[in-house]
Amino acid sequence: MDKKQLWLVIAGLAILNVITLTLLLVKPSFLDGNKEAVATIGKEAISRQEWLNELEERYGEETLRDMIDQKVVKQMANEYDLKISDKAIERELTIYKAMYSSAGDDPKSEEKWKEQIKVSLLLEELLTKDVKVPEKEMRGFYEQNKSMFEILPSYHLSQIIVDSKKEADSAIQELKDGSSFSALAMERSIDEFSANKGGDIGFINEEDEQVAPQVIKAAKELKPKEWAGPVKLEAGYAIVYLHEKLEGKKYSFKDVKNQIRRQIALEQMDVPVSARAFWKEADVSWFYGEAGKK
Repeated sequence: MDKKQLWLVIAGLAILNVITLTLLLVKPSFLDGNKEAVATIGKEAISRQEWLNELEERYGEETLRDMIDQKVVKQMANEYDLKISDKAIERELTIYKAMYSSAGDDPKSEEKWKEQIKVSLLLEELLTKDVKVPEKEMRGFYEQNKSMFEILPSYHLSQIIVDSKKEADSAIQELKDGSSFSALAMERSIDEFSANKGGDIGFINEEDEQVAPQVIKAAKELKPKEWAGPVKLEAGYAIVYLHEKLEGKKYSFKDVKNQIRRQIALEQMDVPVSARAFWKEADVSWFYGEAGKK
C-alpha cells in the first residue's frame, strides 16, 4: 500500500468517526409531546431508539472495528515500547495538507487528524518493527523520490468569483459589514465547485495550473484570516481569503529516514496495513466476532 492509499484510509476513517459520533451524540431536536422523537412527519414520529438502531445497523460494525483497531495499536505499541515523535506527526500533517487536502481551521479537528496520524504511524512501526532495510537502499529511494519530501510554499484559500467589478465591490462591502465569507461564497460565487464548499479550494501553490497566478500573488500578501480583492481574472473577479500558509520546506534524508524504512518494508512485505494482525495478541473479543456473537 503506497502513501497516498494509506492517507485515503486515514481520511475515510476520520470522516466516518466524525459523522457517526456526531450522529450518536447529538440531542433530539424535536420534543413535541415525545421526548424520544428525533423527527415528526405529520402525525407520525421517528423515535430516538429507531434512529440509533438504524445507525448501528449501517455503521455499527465498521465504527466499532475502527475503535478496536486504535486501542489495539496503542496497546501493542506500549508493549513493544514504540513511540512516534511530535515532529514526525507534524511532518506527516504538513505533507498531507500540501499534497492532498486540509485538516480544517478548527484546532479540535486538527488534533483529531494528528491522533489519526499517530495511530497510523504506530501501526506501520508495529508491522515493520523486525524488518531491516539497507542504508544504501533507503538513500536510493530518497534520491529517486525527493519531490515527495519537498513542500512548496502553499496556501489554504477560499474564493468568491463574480462576473463584474461592480459585483465584486458589492461583495467586498458586505464582508466589511461583517458578512461571513463562506456564506457569501455560497450565495454569490459563480464557481459552483468551490461555492458549494463555502468557497474553499484547499491548499494551492505556484505549480497549480487550475488557479490563476493573480490569485497566488494576492495570497502571498495576506496573513491568515485576511482577505483581498477584487483580483482581476481573465473572466471575472476574485476575492481571496487565506486560511493558512505553509512555508516551503525540504526534508533531509535524516528527517525522513525512518519513514522511508517503513515504506520500503511494507512494500516488500506486501501485507495489509491493518491492526487485525494484532487482535489475537491483544486478546480482542467483540460484539460481532466469534467470541461475542449477537
